[in-house]
Amino acid sequence: MAANKIPFQSVVDALNNDKDFPPAYLRYFSDIDPVSLDLLMKTWPGIQRERKLSLLEQLELTVEEDTLVSFDDFARALLNDPDAAVRTRAIRLLMECEDPKLVPTYVRILESDEDGDTRAEAAVALGEYVMLGELEEIPEKAHHLAEDALLRVAGGEDSANVRRRALESLGFSSRPEVVTLIDSAFHRQDPEWKASALLAMGRSNDDRWQDHVVQMILNEDQRLRLAAVQAAGELALTPVRSILIGMLGEGEEEEDEIIAAAIWSLSQIGGEEVRTLFESLIDQAEDDEAIGFLEEALENLAFTEDLERFDLISVDPEDIGEEDEE
Repeated sequence: MAANKIPFQSVVDALNNDKDFPPAYLRYFSDIDPVSLDLLMKTWPGIQRERKLSLLEQLELTVEEDTLVSFDDFARALLNDPDAAVRTRAIRLLMECEDPKLVPTYVRILESDEDGDTRAEAAVALGEYVMLGELEEIPEKAHHLAEDALLRVAGGEDSANVRRRALESLGFSSRPEVVTLIDSAFHRQDPEWKASALLAMGRSNDDRWQDHVVQMILNEDQRLRLAAVQAAGELALTPVRSILIGMLGEGEEEEDEIIAAAIWSLSQIGGEEVRTLFESLIDQAEDDEAIGFLEEALENLAFTEDLERFDLISVDPEDIGEEDEE
Protein backbone atom coordinates (compact mmCIF):
# COMPACT_ATOMS: atom_id res chain seq x y z
CA MET A 1 0.00 0.00 0.00
CA ALA A 2 2.82 2.42 0.88
CA ALA A 3 4.19 2.38 -2.67
CA ASN A 4 0.84 3.47 -4.10
CA LYS A 5 -0.17 5.86 -1.33
CA ILE A 6 -1.59 9.19 -2.43
CA PRO A 7 -1.90 12.42 -0.44
CA PHE A 8 -5.06 12.38 1.68
CA GLN A 9 -5.99 15.70 0.10
CA SER A 10 -6.66 13.75 -3.10
CA VAL A 11 -9.16 11.57 -1.20
CA VAL A 12 -10.91 14.66 0.15
CA ASP A 13 -10.98 16.22 -3.31
CA ALA A 14 -12.59 13.06 -4.68
CA LEU A 15 -15.37 13.43 -2.12
CA ASN A 16 -16.03 16.96 -3.29
CA ASN A 17 -16.47 16.27 -6.99
CA ASP A 18 -19.36 14.72 -8.94
CA LYS A 19 -17.46 11.67 -10.20
CA ASP A 20 -17.91 8.21 -8.69
CA PHE A 21 -15.82 7.89 -5.56
CA PRO A 22 -12.97 5.43 -6.27
CA PRO A 23 -13.45 2.25 -4.16
CA ALA A 24 -9.68 2.05 -3.70
CA TYR A 25 -9.84 5.26 -1.68
CA LEU A 26 -12.00 3.66 1.03
CA ARG A 27 -8.90 2.11 2.62
CA TYR A 28 -7.57 5.58 3.46
CA PHE A 29 -10.32 5.98 6.08
CA SER A 30 -9.09 2.89 7.95
CA ASP A 31 -6.89 3.71 10.97
CA ILE A 32 -6.88 7.30 9.77
CA ASP A 33 -4.08 9.42 11.24
CA PRO A 34 -4.94 12.58 13.24
CA VAL A 35 -3.69 15.00 10.57
CA SER A 36 -5.79 13.38 7.83
CA LEU A 37 -8.81 13.19 10.12
CA ASP A 38 -8.49 16.88 10.96
CA LEU A 39 -8.30 17.74 7.26
CA LEU A 40 -11.36 15.61 6.54
CA MET A 41 -13.46 17.05 9.35
CA LYS A 42 -12.66 20.62 8.29
CA THR A 43 -13.92 19.78 4.81
CA TRP A 44 -16.82 17.55 5.93
CA PRO A 45 -19.50 20.28 6.37
CA GLY A 46 -19.14 21.32 2.73
CA ILE A 47 -19.51 17.81 1.27
CA GLN A 48 -22.89 17.00 -0.30
CA ARG A 49 -25.20 15.08 2.05
CA GLU A 50 -25.83 12.23 -0.36
CA ARG A 51 -22.10 11.90 -0.88
CA LYS A 52 -21.56 11.59 2.88
CA LEU A 53 -24.24 8.95 3.31
CA SER A 54 -23.00 6.98 0.32
CA LEU A 55 -19.47 7.01 1.73
CA LEU A 56 -20.64 5.74 5.12
CA GLU A 57 -22.67 2.96 3.52
CA GLN A 58 -19.65 1.87 1.47
CA LEU A 59 -17.47 1.88 4.58
CA GLU A 60 -20.03 -0.23 6.43
CA LEU A 61 -20.01 -2.80 3.62
CA THR A 62 -16.22 -2.79 3.66
CA VAL A 63 -16.18 -3.62 7.38
CA GLU A 64 -18.50 -6.58 6.74
CA GLU A 65 -16.21 -7.92 4.03
CA ASP A 66 -12.79 -7.17 5.54
CA THR A 67 -12.12 -7.75 9.24
CA LEU A 68 -8.73 -6.05 9.02
CA VAL A 69 -10.05 -2.53 8.43
CA SER A 70 -11.15 -0.17 11.19
CA PHE A 71 -12.99 3.10 10.66
CA ASP A 72 -13.48 3.70 14.38
CA ASP A 73 -11.64 7.02 14.62
CA PHE A 74 -13.56 8.50 11.70
CA ALA A 75 -16.89 7.20 13.02
CA ARG A 76 -16.26 8.58 16.52
CA ALA A 77 -15.74 12.02 15.00
CA LEU A 78 -19.21 11.85 13.47
CA LEU A 79 -21.21 10.96 16.59
CA ASN A 80 -22.00 14.65 17.13
CA ASP A 81 -22.69 15.43 13.48
CA PRO A 82 -25.68 17.76 12.98
CA ASP A 83 -27.20 15.31 10.48
CA ALA A 84 -29.12 12.51 12.24
CA ALA A 85 -28.59 10.09 9.35
CA VAL A 86 -24.83 10.59 9.63
CA ARG A 87 -24.93 10.01 13.40
CA THR A 88 -26.94 6.83 12.91
CA ARG A 89 -24.54 5.45 10.32
CA ALA A 90 -21.57 6.38 12.48
CA ILE A 91 -22.95 4.21 15.28
CA ARG A 92 -23.39 1.31 12.84
CA LEU A 93 -19.82 1.79 11.68
CA LEU A 94 -18.68 1.36 15.29
CA MET A 95 -20.54 -1.90 15.86
CA GLU A 96 -17.32 -3.93 15.95
CA CYS A 97 -15.72 -1.53 18.43
CA GLU A 98 -15.64 -2.81 22.03
CA ASP A 99 -14.25 0.30 23.69
CA PRO A 100 -16.25 0.83 26.92
CA LYS A 101 -15.47 4.56 26.70
CA LEU A 102 -18.23 4.72 24.07
CA VAL A 103 -20.90 3.66 26.57
CA PRO A 104 -21.51 7.13 28.10
CA THR A 105 -21.77 8.61 24.61
CA TYR A 106 -24.31 6.01 23.53
CA VAL A 107 -26.29 6.54 26.74
CA ARG A 108 -26.40 10.28 26.04
CA ILE A 109 -27.59 9.64 22.49
CA LEU A 110 -30.16 7.09 23.64
CA GLU A 111 -31.65 9.43 26.21
CA SER A 112 -31.39 12.81 24.55
CA ASP A 113 -30.83 12.66 20.79
CA GLU A 114 -33.63 14.39 18.91
CA ASP A 115 -33.86 11.68 16.24
CA GLY A 116 -35.70 8.43 16.95
CA ASP A 117 -33.69 6.32 14.50
CA THR A 118 -30.45 7.51 16.07
CA ARG A 119 -31.73 6.71 19.56
CA ALA A 120 -32.79 3.26 18.38
CA GLU A 121 -29.33 2.65 16.89
CA ALA A 122 -27.74 3.67 20.18
CA ALA A 123 -29.97 1.14 21.96
CA VAL A 124 -28.73 -1.57 19.60
CA ALA A 125 -25.11 -0.58 20.18
CA LEU A 126 -25.53 -0.65 23.96
CA GLY A 127 -26.72 -4.24 23.70
CA GLU A 128 -23.23 -5.26 22.64
CA TYR A 129 -21.86 -3.78 25.85
CA VAL A 130 -24.45 -5.59 27.93
CA MET A 131 -23.28 -8.82 26.34
CA LEU A 132 -19.61 -7.94 26.92
CA GLY A 133 -20.46 -7.12 30.52
CA GLU A 134 -22.13 -10.48 31.05
CA LEU A 135 -18.94 -12.07 29.73
CA GLU A 136 -16.92 -9.90 32.13
CA GLU A 137 -14.96 -8.39 29.25
CA ILE A 138 -15.63 -4.75 30.16
CA PRO A 139 -15.62 -2.94 33.54
CA GLU A 140 -18.72 -3.37 35.72
CA LYS A 141 -19.31 0.37 35.70
CA ALA A 142 -19.72 0.46 31.91
CA HIS A 143 -21.83 -2.70 31.99
CA HIS A 144 -24.25 -1.33 34.58
CA LEU A 145 -24.38 2.09 32.92
CA ALA A 146 -25.54 0.46 29.68
CA GLU A 147 -28.07 -1.79 31.44
CA ASP A 148 -29.54 0.99 33.56
CA ALA A 149 -30.05 3.26 30.56
CA LEU A 150 -31.70 0.51 28.53
CA LEU A 151 -33.99 -0.39 31.44
CA ARG A 152 -35.07 3.25 31.82
CA VAL A 153 -35.86 3.53 28.13
CA ALA A 154 -37.55 0.12 27.79
CA GLY A 155 -39.92 1.03 30.60
CA GLY A 156 -40.24 4.68 29.62
CA GLU A 157 -42.27 6.73 27.18
CA ASP A 158 -40.04 6.88 24.12
CA SER A 159 -41.32 5.68 20.76
CA ALA A 160 -42.24 2.02 20.45
CA ASN A 161 -39.35 1.42 18.05
CA VAL A 162 -36.74 2.75 20.48
CA ARG A 163 -38.25 0.83 23.41
CA ARG A 164 -38.30 -2.40 21.39
CA ARG A 165 -34.63 -1.99 20.45
CA ALA A 166 -33.86 -1.41 24.14
CA LEU A 167 -35.76 -4.57 25.09
CA GLU A 168 -33.90 -6.59 22.46
CA SER A 169 -30.56 -5.37 23.80
CA LEU A 170 -31.61 -6.23 27.35
CA GLY A 171 -32.03 -9.82 26.22
CA PHE A 172 -28.29 -10.22 26.93
CA SER A 173 -28.79 -9.12 30.55
CA SER A 174 -29.15 -11.44 33.52
CA ARG A 175 -30.93 -8.78 35.57
CA PRO A 176 -34.11 -10.35 37.06
CA GLU A 177 -36.36 -7.45 35.99
CA VAL A 178 -35.59 -8.20 32.35
CA VAL A 179 -37.55 -11.46 32.57
CA THR A 180 -40.71 -9.51 33.41
CA LEU A 181 -40.12 -7.07 30.56
CA ILE A 182 -39.66 -9.86 28.02
CA ASP A 183 -42.71 -11.78 29.23
CA SER A 184 -44.86 -8.64 29.18
CA ALA A 185 -43.77 -7.80 25.62
CA PHE A 186 -44.45 -11.35 24.45
CA HIS A 187 -48.03 -11.23 25.70
CA ARG A 188 -48.87 -8.01 23.87
CA GLN A 189 -51.16 -8.23 20.88
CA ASP A 190 -48.74 -6.24 18.71
CA PRO A 191 -46.67 -8.74 16.65
CA GLU A 192 -43.71 -6.35 16.55
CA TRP A 193 -43.46 -6.44 20.34
CA LYS A 194 -43.79 -10.23 20.28
CA ALA A 195 -40.99 -10.44 17.71
CA SER A 196 -38.75 -8.22 19.85
CA ALA A 197 -39.51 -10.40 22.87
CA LEU A 198 -38.53 -13.50 20.90
CA LEU A 199 -35.28 -11.88 19.82
CA ALA A 200 -34.52 -11.03 23.45
CA MET A 201 -35.35 -14.60 24.47
CA GLY A 202 -32.83 -15.91 21.97
CA ARG A 203 -30.12 -13.72 23.48
CA SER A 204 -30.93 -14.69 27.06
CA ASN A 205 -29.35 -18.15 27.20
CA ASP A 206 -32.37 -19.08 29.33
CA ASP A 207 -34.31 -22.29 28.66
CA ARG A 208 -37.37 -20.91 30.45
CA TRP A 209 -38.44 -19.45 27.09
CA GLN A 210 -38.52 -22.74 25.22
CA ASP A 211 -42.32 -23.10 25.20
CA HIS A 212 -42.79 -19.52 24.00
CA VAL A 213 -40.37 -20.05 21.12
CA VAL A 214 -41.92 -23.37 20.09
CA GLN A 215 -45.36 -21.77 20.22
CA MET A 216 -44.35 -19.16 17.61
CA ILE A 217 -42.11 -21.17 15.31
CA LEU A 218 -44.87 -22.02 12.84
CA ASN A 219 -46.87 -18.82 13.32
CA GLU A 220 -48.58 -17.39 10.25
CA ASP A 221 -46.95 -13.99 10.83
CA GLN A 222 -43.61 -13.98 9.01
CA ARG A 223 -41.99 -11.67 11.57
CA LEU A 224 -42.85 -13.99 14.44
CA ARG A 225 -41.86 -17.12 12.56
CA LEU A 226 -38.47 -15.62 11.69
CA ALA A 227 -37.82 -14.38 15.23
CA ALA A 228 -38.78 -17.75 16.71
CA VAL A 229 -36.56 -19.67 14.28
CA GLN A 230 -33.62 -17.43 15.15
CA ALA A 231 -34.29 -17.74 18.89
CA ALA A 232 -34.46 -21.53 18.61
CA GLY A 233 -30.95 -21.56 17.21
CA GLU A 234 -29.55 -19.12 19.74
CA LEU A 235 -31.00 -21.22 22.56
CA ALA A 236 -29.95 -24.49 20.84
CA LEU A 237 -33.41 -25.96 21.38
CA THR A 238 -33.08 -29.59 20.28
CA PRO A 239 -36.87 -30.21 20.51
CA VAL A 240 -37.42 -27.98 17.47
CA ARG A 241 -34.77 -29.65 15.32
CA SER A 242 -37.33 -31.84 13.52
CA ILE A 243 -39.61 -28.83 12.98
CA LEU A 244 -36.81 -26.84 11.36
CA ILE A 245 -35.79 -29.78 9.20
CA GLY A 246 -39.40 -30.10 8.12
CA MET A 247 -39.50 -26.42 7.17
CA LEU A 248 -36.66 -27.05 4.72
CA GLY A 249 -38.29 -30.06 3.10
CA GLU A 250 -40.73 -30.17 0.21
CA GLY A 251 -40.88 -26.37 -0.04
CA GLU A 252 -42.93 -26.03 3.14
CA GLU A 253 -41.33 -22.66 3.91
CA GLU A 254 -41.48 -20.12 1.09
CA GLU A 255 -39.67 -17.14 2.64
CA ASP A 256 -35.96 -17.12 1.75
CA GLU A 257 -35.03 -15.20 4.91
CA ILE A 258 -36.71 -17.80 7.12
CA ILE A 259 -35.16 -20.66 5.17
CA ALA A 260 -31.71 -19.13 5.72
CA ALA A 261 -32.49 -18.61 9.42
CA ALA A 262 -33.65 -22.24 9.76
CA ILE A 263 -30.41 -23.48 8.19
CA TRP A 264 -28.28 -21.38 10.51
CA SER A 265 -30.31 -22.32 13.58
CA LEU A 266 -29.89 -26.00 12.74
CA SER A 267 -26.14 -25.41 12.57
CA GLN A 268 -26.36 -24.06 16.13
CA ILE A 269 -28.50 -26.95 17.38
CA GLY A 270 -26.50 -29.73 15.75
CA GLY A 271 -27.23 -33.40 15.15
CA GLU A 272 -26.08 -36.01 12.65
CA GLU A 273 -29.26 -35.64 10.61
CA VAL A 274 -28.45 -31.94 10.25
CA ARG A 275 -25.08 -32.70 8.69
CA THR A 276 -26.73 -35.15 6.28
CA LEU A 277 -29.33 -32.53 5.36
CA PHE A 278 -26.73 -29.82 4.72
CA GLU A 279 -24.66 -32.09 2.51
CA SER A 280 -27.78 -32.98 0.55
CA LEU A 281 -28.75 -29.32 0.15
CA ILE A 282 -25.27 -28.48 -1.11
CA ASP A 283 -25.53 -31.23 -3.72
CA GLN A 284 -28.88 -29.82 -4.87
CA ALA A 285 -27.89 -26.14 -4.82
CA GLU A 286 -27.23 -24.46 -8.16
CA ASP A 287 -26.41 -20.96 -6.93
CA ASP A 288 -22.85 -20.16 -5.80
CA GLU A 289 -24.12 -17.84 -3.07
CA ALA A 290 -26.40 -20.55 -1.69
CA ILE A 291 -23.56 -23.08 -1.75
CA GLY A 292 -21.29 -20.64 0.06
CA PHE A 293 -23.88 -20.03 2.77
CA LEU A 294 -24.48 -23.76 3.25
CA GLU A 295 -20.74 -24.38 3.52
CA GLU A 296 -20.54 -21.68 6.22
CA ALA A 297 -23.41 -23.41 8.01
CA LEU A 298 -21.50 -26.70 7.82
CA GLU A 299 -18.47 -25.02 9.37
CA ASN A 300 -20.63 -23.63 12.16
CA LEU A 301 -22.17 -27.07 12.65
CA ALA A 302 -18.66 -28.49 13.11
CA PHE A 303 -18.01 -25.80 15.72
CA THR A 304 -21.25 -26.75 17.50
CA GLU A 305 -20.27 -30.43 17.46
CA ASP A 306 -16.84 -29.59 18.89
CA LEU A 307 -18.50 -27.70 21.74
CA GLU A 308 -20.80 -30.65 22.43
CA ARG A 309 -17.84 -33.04 22.55
CA PHE A 310 -16.02 -30.69 24.89
CA ASP A 311 -19.05 -30.58 27.20
CA LEU A 312 -19.20 -34.37 27.25
CA ILE A 313 -15.56 -34.83 28.25
CA SER A 314 -15.53 -31.95 30.72
CA VAL A 315 -15.83 -33.25 34.25
CA ASP A 316 -16.05 -31.13 37.38
CA PRO A 317 -13.39 -32.29 39.92
CA GLU A 318 -15.94 -31.78 42.71
CA ASP A 319 -18.30 -34.23 40.97
CA ILE A 320 -15.52 -36.83 40.92
CA GLY A 321 -14.97 -36.37 44.63
CA GLU A 322 -18.67 -36.79 45.34
CA GLU A 323 -18.78 -40.00 43.28
CA ASP A 324 -15.77 -41.41 45.16
CA GLU A 325 -17.44 -40.66 48.49
CA GLU A 326 -20.53 -42.57 47.39
